[in-house]
Amino acid sequence: MDCVKIGRLIARLRKERNLTQKDIAEELGIQNKTVSKWECGLGCPDISLWPELSAILGVDMEQMMEGEITSNKPDSGNIDKVRFYVCPSCGNILVSTGSASISCCGRKLEYILPEEISIEPRITIEEIDTDYFITFDHPMNKEHYLSFVACVKSDRVFLNRLYPEQSPTCRIPISAGGKLYVYCVKHGLMVYPGNL
Repeated sequence: MDCVKIGRLIARLRKERNLTQKDIAEELGIQNKTVSKWECGLGCPDISLWPELSAILGVDMEQMMEGEITSNKPDSGNIDKVRFYVCPSCGNILVSTGSASISCCGRKLEYILPEEISIEPRITIEEIDTDYFITFDHPMNKEHYLSFVACVKSDRVFLNRLYPEQSPTCRIPISAGGKLYVYCVKHGLMVYPGNL
């Protein structure tokens, strides 16, 4: 660990949040001299303090331990670069519109890539009022079900969460264009060819 680099980062993040060394020390239950020592590069926080310190400063603990925060490239506005993430612990579904550092349940998540599936669930699409009503021919039991359906259109992502024992249907507003993504807990992410 580079204590000087880490100390500079702690000082910068503290100032960005308008906190004093005393504020951080009180939150962590330590002396403010200790925080001063870190910021001068004369030592690093004890391992037991890192999780709480990263929460106080609002930054990823791993990057803070490296002493630098890697910024994402600015979003170029291309919704076609949408990425989906599914937490293996709690099943949370997260979406980004470009490269991102996504974490859930203490784990860094990798985005899921569409699988090459020979048999995709058959779908039926009906127009009802101002929506597409989409029905999937797919099992919905606890071991094998569709977790989400997402439609990516122009500048929007319409995400429908599905659960076991629920009917495999969803509604998506009617508008021009759009790509349909479906995530099966057993077979992974699938993209339906063509547009809605």
